[in-house]
Amino acid sequence: MRYSVLRALRSHKGRVSGEVISGELGISRVAVWKQVNELRKQGYIVAVSSQGYSLESAPETLLPGEFPGWESLVHHFETVDSTMTAARTLARAGAEAGTLVLAEQQLSGRGRLDRSWMSPSGGIYMTLVTRPMIAPILAPRISLMASVVVADAIVSLYGLPARVKWPNDVLIEGMKACGILAEMEAESDAVRYVNIGIGLNANNAVAGMQAGAVSLAEAVGTEVDRKLLVRTIVEGILARMEHLDDRSILDEWRRWAMTLGREVSIVSAGSTVRGVAVDISSMGTLMVRRSDGEMCEIVAGDCRHGD
Repeated sequence: MRYSVLRALRSHKGRVSGEVISGELGISRVAVWKQVNELRKQGYIVAVSSQGYSLESAPETLLPGEFPGWESLVHHFETVDSTMTAARTLARAGAEAGTLVLAEQQLSGRGRLDRSWMSPSGGIYMTLVTRPMIAPILAPRISLMASVVVADAIVSLYGLPARVKWPNDVLIEGMKACGILAEMEAESDAVRYVNIGIGLNANNAVAGMQAGAVSLAEAVGTEVDRKLLVRTIVEGILARMEHLDDRSILDEWRRWAMTLGREVSIVSAGSTVRGVAVDISSMGTLMVRRSDGEMCEIVAGDCRHGD
């Protein structure tokens, strides 16, 4: 109910009386007052006078109320071990597609290959629950698609030269701004869910993080709107989910990729493959031509670009 009151406050310019809100929502004026107090506890500044209520400002945190229409799908934590862990619990319990887990900080964030992902305050740490109607073999396309969505959001909102690096990183002028991790549970012929975890350096400090990291705030020169970024990314992913069986997803990744055509070294399971990244397959694997002409298909690994 508090978010219904919040929407009512936002829908009226200037002050609005408790009587008007109670009439619109079908609740008592006392109930309106109680919900206003709950909003204040969350950091919303609501002015009160004899003329009624006025929403003065909203908190910077990624609260459910900052995503009108999605409130019931958003699970927000000040701190959490990992948004991926929380989303997995929700997905296994039947959470619907579009369920979103957000955290201001993660205590045990992780990236690919079980690496830790530092998650200081100011970044975007989120996991989106999806239930795509695709064959499990096509699931790797989801990470590729999500990386394109993030890069597109960064370019369209801030004009930064974002590109994607196989398999799932987003870089700005060669420095890592975002990592993506997808986790799937599936039967032999059907996907139960794919959770898309995104760690994006937004307004957080990057000193002490992985070498070569960059935040959007650092690149832009001022803090960015994290709420707008989350909305843009989630909307972009959901809009593309119905097209995962279409090769256009792969073509879109190729347009954004900085990996193809470059000398690369792929480290996986203790071995290294070196060569030129030629293309990606329909399943999202990287095709690398070695110096002896042999073509290798790389399913996963740590990709490093040559000079």
